[in-house]
Amino acid sequence: MRNIVRIAAAMLVLNAVPALADGDAAKGEALFKRCSACHAIGEGAKNKIGPQLNGVVGRTAGTATDYNYSNAMKEAGAAGQIWTIEELRDFLSAPRKKIPGNKMAVAGITKPDDLENLVAYLQMFSGGN
Repeated sequence: MRNIVRIAAAMLVLNAVPALADGDAAKGEALFKRCSACHAIGEGAKNKIGPQLNGVVGRTAGTATDYNYSNAMKEAGAAGQIWTIEELRDFLSAPRKKIPGNKMAVAGITKPDDLENLVAYLQMFSGGN
């Protein structure tokens, strides 16, 4: 009986640990330079053409403070879209497909390693999510 309780407790702990991106955040930082024309991240980041991305992992879509989102992004958030690691991968690989009508002009990141590295970088600014 004790073993069953220990196994159940271990499973609860493992399920509570958020998923981590598999990429290299240092390489993701270099990739983010492409994004920095529209987005900011890090200390003092402010909204630009796109929203600032501090805390994006775990945030509800369309909810960064003081940013005027597209109706499509607001509706995605209202429908429960949360930016998990997996959801960010999907979105960044094909933004217009994932949320049609959003403002993001980039077609998407096609290289899996680049995608993983960029998501790892974003995760650094999301409180460890």
